[in-house]
Amino acid sequence: MSRKDKTPSSPLSGNTGILAGIIIIIVILGIIAMLLATGNAASGNTGISAPVPPNECGAAVVGYANANLISKDSPATLVSVTDRNGMYQVTAQNQARTFGFYATKDCTFLFIDPYNLKANYTPKPTTVVATTAPTPVALPVKSARPSTELFVMSFCPFGVQAESAIDPVVDLLGSKADFKVRYIATVSGDNLEAVKSLHGLAEAKEDLRQLCVAKSNPDKFWDYVKLVNDQCYPIYKNASQLATCQANVTATLGIDNQKIDICATGSEGLALLKADEAITTNLKVTGSPTLFMNGQKYAGQRTAEAYKQAICARFETAPVECSVNLSGQATAASSGSC
Repeated sequence: MSRKDKTPSSPLSGNTGILAGIIIIIVILGIIAMLLATGNAASGNTGISAPVPPNECGAAVVGYANANLISKDSPATLVSVTDRNGMYQVTAQNQARTFGFYATKDCTFLFIDPYNLKANYTPKPTTVVATTAPTPVALPVKSARPSTELFVMSFCPFGVQAESAIDPVVDLLGSKADFKVRYIATVSGDNLEAVKSLHGLAEAKEDLRQLCVAKSNPDKFWDYVKLVNDQCYPIYKNASQLATCQANVTATLGIDNQKIDICATGSEGLALLKADEAITTNLKVTGSPTLFMNGQKYAGQRTAEAYKQAICARFETAPVECSVNLSGQATAASSGSC
């Protein structure tokens, strides 16, 4: 046997038809792959979404911000959209404030306040807000029989309202606590004309009359104040009508009006008012009404219930009357003073 006869034959030897078929299939598959690649490139389908037009993306960004980031009471409006570093910079305005967002060009991702990785990082300065230490809350000073001092001007509307509000509290707790009205005035001499009060001579004289009633008829004092406030205060600027009203009030309560007049226009009344003036000066009281309870200045609501609660909090042992609710009683102005 010759050397040629001993050489092994190839598996494809004599099968040239099969080989040709395989080559044709490979060529066809290559052509198809090229066509698909070309089609994807032409349509922009490269795995990255196609860019959204700038204004359309800007509108979408502002819409998202208004829906999720900004108060609905003051929505933002689109100002501009610019191409910056391969992204959209969207500028919007909210009232007088202008701010910006960054969005990918396919308008899929939104960024706020991006950092430049190629720039040196400089931390933003921290603003230190000065804070004031809270004022400690003073606990009520307690006593077996709390004292309450209401400083007023007798014809001050806010003082009159405060007296009306505290009157039910006096009725409720008058036998368990001390209630006193003090008057805000200046005494610069030894007669009635030397008394200076904000609402004039009529008020100065009524301040003196109330002090005299409190001294001579303490059990009738609050009734006197209530009637004067209801009947005489509205007409206090008319001297003759006021005098008649004052006389009628004392007559109704069985108080000697002549005795009260003598006290109010003489040295006795002036001494009482000077004593109140010294106390108001010492406590730096200038506004009507001002209320002190056991020496502590009251700063709560001007209602009967609020007054009652504040006084009851100052009893060493609160009496059963403190359980009575006075919410339906008269309410003074929430603020304001003379």
